[in-house]
Parts: sequence; structure tokens; C-alpha cells
Amino acid sequence: MSKANILVVDDQDSIRHFVSKALEDEGYQVQTIASVREARQALEKDMPDLALLDLKLPDGTGLELLREIKRVQPEVAVILMTAFGELETAVEAMSAGAFWFVKKPFQNEELIALVQRGLESQKLWIELRRLRHQAFADEDFLHSSSPSMQEAYAIAEQVARGDTTSVLIEGESGTGKEYFANLIHRMSSRHDKPFVEINCAAIPRELLESELFGHEKGAFTDARMQKLGLMELANGGTLFLDEIGEMSPMLQVKLLRVLERRTFKRVGGTKDITVNLRVISATNQDLERMVKEGGFREDLYYRLKVVPLWVPPLRDRRDDILPLARLFMERFSKQFKKPFRDIAPTAARVLLEYPWPGNIRELRNLFERTVLLENGELLEPHHLKLSSRARAAAEPTPGQRIDEYLTTPVPEVGIPFETLVENLERALILKVSYATNWNQSRTAELLQLKRDKLRYRMKLFQLEPESPNAHDRTQAA
Repeated sequence: MSKANILVVDDQDSIRHFVSKALEDEGYQVQTIASVREARQALEKDMPDLALLDLKLPDGTGLELLREIKRVQPEVAVILMTAFGELETAVEAMSAGAFWFVKKPFQNEELIALVQRGLESQKLWIELRRLRHQAFADEDFLHSSSPSMQEAYAIAEQVARGDTTSVLIEGESGTGKEYFANLIHRMSSRHDKPFVEINCAAIPRELLESELFGHEKGAFTDARMQKLGLMELANGGTLFLDEIGEMSPMLQVKLLRVLERRTFKRVGGTKDITVNLRVISATNQDLERMVKEGGFREDLYYRLKVVPLWVPPLRDRRDDILPLARLFMERFSKQFKKPFRDIAPTAARVLLEYPWPGNIRELRNLFERTVLLENGELLEPHHLKLSSRARAAAEPTPGQRIDEYLTTPVPEVGIPFETLVENLERALILKVSYATNWNQSRTAELLQLKRDKLRYRMKLFQLEPESPNAHDRTQAA
């Protein structure tokens, strides 16, 4: 038998008697009240788990009580009752946070079912709040005081309540898009089901279909046995598609079909497989521009972007830089058993002046490397080795040095041709990498290089968003 506390506010004796008897027979603890004034007095003493409020009362309205309840304890489920059933009032009530709006007269069965659903909603709300706190405790570097990040958090929390709503997370490389995807999953009703992620840019296009949809035995030359795809592995939970802009047109069609019909076929299969999952996608590319240029399907774009979520770059929320830096310093000092305790004002100024093209990932990697390799209690500028990077990252951009190399007079001792070509190649890759926010697939496409060759050249030149060599060695040329 349920022990939930229910408050019933209605000025009609017959309604109060009918509702209280129906609910008490189901095991609920019921308190009945006839006016707004009495209801306020009761609410000051104790908040119910659910409230049934008449819309029109002698000394006020149920809408007034609804707003007061939601302001004090938003998880309380509120059902409004009315004999009039005006559509505008119902919309207003739902906007104010009402769980439901029911028209009198109603049947016992209808009331009981509605109350049960309302209490289930209340339990889910409480669980989501607990999960949110847990998620932020685990990924505390997502905390931010900036309005843009607060807006992103609010959107993540709201969309988590939608069981199947698709989300498109946009933002530069390193801003934390994957953490927002995981946060939405952990705050949702699917939190105890799988969270499966795949980077569409990290897998060759010809293999991505099999990874996502699986394949049957004999579907192609190396298919020696049946393989389950990530779609099936994510069933019941969340599938996170990172770098969605890298998906081929053929796979875009298949993904659209999954979103529309919730079914797919394995590669080489004939049987429709039904899945129940939420799809969250992320990109650092301009998908809207890609749609206009024919590089991405418009219908899929809008299917994925039911709810858009923008993660701002670190340079646009400078108030977060030092708190995040201290957080990473403390975390890695503890992990590596190092004595760092604080950041010197001069080092703090260097951190604030640097543009952080690699965003939070770059900041985190910098502190992991710095704390591991350096020693001391006070973190100084020379520990960070950021000064040359900050100079190189300032205008003019690194790519503009290509022209400098070609216009700089040749010294009397000469320049080895191979050295000059290497410096030009490094600068060109760096320029295009900055233009694409370090998206290797897009960089390779613009340079008309195979991605493997680009990776090899970047490794050779030690080029990555966090690498001092991305600036220092180019500067030295």
C-alpha cells in the first residue's frame, strides 16, 4: 500500500469526499482543504508528494497555489481540476509546471491512474536531480559561472527528460561535447542502460556501416561470423555519434531511416531489427553550411537537431580559466603525488592571455604534463612553457608565415632546400588545421591528402592543439 501524501484543495464538499475516499482506498494519505488560505497554512507545515487543486476557489485560484508550490518545492506533482476546461487556462497551467489538467466530472479509475502517473513523475524528477548532482560531481570541470555554459546546462537538464529526443551538440574541438552527451544520458531515465559512443571521423567510411549496424556472416569477404552493431548494443540506452559531419551520404540515409522508423537491417541481412534508443550527435563543423553546399542531408540535419546545444569555447568564458586550472592542478598533483598548491599571479596572467585553441582539452593536457614533469609548490610561468605559444597564437595567425618564408631574404650561408620545404609544409598544415579547428578529416580533404598521410606528417612535425611545437618550430623557421 502506498504511503504518499496527497493534498486536495476544493471548495465543494462532495468533490473533497469523493476524491479523498477514492485515494484512501488505494492506500494514500489524504488531506482535504476548502480554500487558498487554508492550503497556504498547510503547505507551510508540510509539502505533499502530490496536490490536486481546484482551479477556481472562493479566495483565489489553483494557479496561484501551483506557482507557490513550484517555487518552494518544484518536484511536487500538481494536478489541476476544473468544471470549465478552458484551453487557454490548461496551457497556462502546464506552462506553470502542472503535471496535468483534468475536467470535472471524472471517474474513479481516471483519477487513480492520473495520480499514479503524477507520483511516478515526481520520483523520476527526484532521481534526475540526484543523477545531475552525481554527474557534476564526477565531471566537476564542467562547472562554470558563464551565462552561455549555464544555458547549455539548463538545456541538457531539460532534454534529459525527453526519452527519445535527438540532440545535436555543436562546438569547437576540445570544448567538452562528449561530456555533455554523457551528462544527458546520466540524467535521463535511460541512465542504467548502455551509453555507446563512436567517433565517425576515427573509422574509415567503408567500415563505419558495419560498426554501426553490424553484419551477417558472409556479408562480405572478411565477415566470418555475425557481428552486432553499435545500434543493437545501445538498445534501450543512448547512442552518441561524434563528428557526425564525417558520415557518408549512404550512411546518412540509413541513419535517417533509424530515426524515422526505429528499425534497421544488418549489413547483408534481410530482417528488420527494432531498437529503442536516443541518438545524440556532435560536430565541430558548420552542418548548416554543409547542408547548403550539399555535403549533408537536410532532412537528417533537422532530425538530429530537434534540440540544438552549443558548447562555447574557453576563450569566450575567461572567468572559468583559473578555476579550471586550479581544479586540474589539484587533481594531477594528487594523482602524481606532487606538491603544487597554488598558481602564481604571473602564471595566472599567462593563462588568461593565452587563446586556448584546443579549449578545455588543451588546458587539461597542459596541466597533466606540467604537474607530471615539473616540481615546486607554486606554479610559475616557466613551468607552463606557454609564453612562446601565446605569442605564436596571437595575430598574425601561424599560416600567415607562409608568405614570410617566401619573402624573407636568403642568408649568405644559404638554406637547405629540404629544410625550407619542411618548414613550408609544417606551416601549411598548421594553417589549415587552425581553419578546421583541428579536424583531421576536413584538413586532409582541403589539402587533398589521405588521412593516414596527414597523421604521419603531423606526428613528424609534432603538431597538435596542445603542442608547443605547433608554434615554436614554425616560429623558428
